[in-house]
Amino acid sequence: MNDVDVVTFGCRLNAYESDAIAARADADGVRDAVVFNTCAVTGEAVRQARQAIRKAARERPGARLIVTGCAAQIDPAAFAALPGVDLVLGNADKSAPGALGKSGVQVGDIMSARPAADHTVRTPTERARAYVEIQNGCDHRCTFCVIPFGRGNSRSSPADLVVERARALADGGCAEVVLTGVDLTSWGADLPEAPNLGSLVARVLAQVPGLPRLRLSSIDAAEIDDDLLAVLAGDQRLMPHLHLSLQSGDDLILKRMKRRHSRAQALALIDEVRAVRPDTAFGADFIAGFPTETEAAFENTLAFVAEAGLAYLHVFPYSARPGTPAARMPRVDPAIVKERAARLRAAGDAALARHLDRAVGRAARALVERPGLARAEDFTEIAFAGDAIPGSVITGSVNGHDGRRARIDEWRMAA
Repeated sequence: MNDVDVVTFGCRLNAYESDAIAARADADGVRDAVVFNTCAVTGEAVRQARQAIRKAARERPGARLIVTGCAAQIDPAAFAALPGVDLVLGNADKSAPGALGKSGVQVGDIMSARPAADHTVRTPTERARAYVEIQNGCDHRCTFCVIPFGRGNSRSSPADLVVERARALADGGCAEVVLTGVDLTSWGADLPEAPNLGSLVARVLAQVPGLPRLRLSSIDAAEIDDDLLAVLAGDQRLMPHLHLSLQSGDDLILKRMKRRHSRAQALALIDEVRAVRPDTAFGADFIAGFPTETEAAFENTLAFVAEAGLAYLHVFPYSARPGTPAARMPRVDPAIVKERAARLRAAGDAALARHLDRAVGRAARALVERPGLARAEDFTEIAFAGDAIPGSVITGSVNGHDGRRARIDEWRMAA
């Protein structure tokens, strides 16, 4: 390998694409460089990226500093002005052949970007899990979000290409493929005949029979199609875990966010999934302290966590993003935002503990990610003792948990 470091900020999609950037740097022979794959979802993420770049300029004299990702796409001039930065690279070209060897500002119009790039990569877990990016960009305009301006409009990879990528990974011994994107449930809307996500999932499972496990990274709570429900009900290789982009549990705040679902619709979706696949575990994203959020509205979100029986929470304190409608709305006091985020995280800890309580005594099939750590089908982390190769599957009864991970004391290799 070469001496190129990739520093990642923000979402899981960025993390997956950073692996593709590292692979591209190696393939192109890039040497002595630091690539910053930035995030723009919060002001804090942008601040951290700028701080890291300045630190690298001091500590890695002579190294090429390359900045890419959503923050770089949205405000390339600001990053180009930082000391030591050699290249600011747009999101559409972050893993393109030869792109990392250029200089200056190489940022195009993201709104004119064409179908999703091939960022299919393995993670360092080798045989355990790999990711297939099936979609990029977003056509929605939530009032708090700048991501469409960093990622562009929604664009889909053709189904044939997705199947081809999944088959290649399965043939290479990968145990689990994760379909990922910015707005996963919008996949297909820009393709001929506008196929839906469920039809793609069904096709991958049917045409790649050697793939043991298929997982979805996250979905919009406003969209789940009948085909996807049918696959959840009928094929156990689709993992029973859905992460929902909820953001709030209060109807007025959801309306002011310009989300496309109500509280009742989100609860109905969860019930609908559980009706066909009772073992499904749900995660969710929430924003604490959105402008105009009252204590009563926040309490509605807290109540939603328990009412929906969520297992995993990602909590973000509201961060105003310049140019968004929400940035012009009346702000909640920053101290209150911080306090609400802490309370919501505590609710998430309690939700995870309840989920783990329910797991005790039940059988689990868990994919080994690294020594001593595996992941159950419903995304529960499983701690175990002994040796098992990453990518193998262990089975056993859950004996207990520590509030974060379940524990299996006696296990065996799955058949």
